[in-house]
Amino acid sequence: MDSTSDITVGQVVKSRAGRDKGNIFLVWSILDETHVLIVDGDIRKLDNPKKKKVKHLTVYNTVLEELEYKQKNNIKINNAYIRKLLEPFSKSY
Repeated sequence: MDSTSDITVGQVVKSRAGRDKGNIFLVWSILDETHVLIVDGDIRKLDNPKKKKVKHLTVYNTVLEELEYKQKNNIKINNAYIRKLLEPFSKSY
C-alpha cells in the first residue's frame, strides 16, 4: 500500500522501516497521498508527531474511532491517553 486512500485517523499501524522499526503507532493526521503523521504518546508525542511515508508502515484493520471523534470535537487528548489506547496492541502485535 503506497497511498493514504485506505487509511483513517485513529488507525493502528506498525513501522516497517527507520529507527522506529517494529513500534506500534496511531495515525494522527493524513498529510497528503503518501504521508501521514503518527504518534505513540511515548517517543512520538502529540506535540511532535512523526511524518512517515505510508509505504514504510504496516497498516492494521483496527481503527480507534474515539480518537477521531475527540479530535473533531476539540476534546482534550494527552500522551497518556494515547499510550493507554496502544497498550493492548503493543503486546499482541
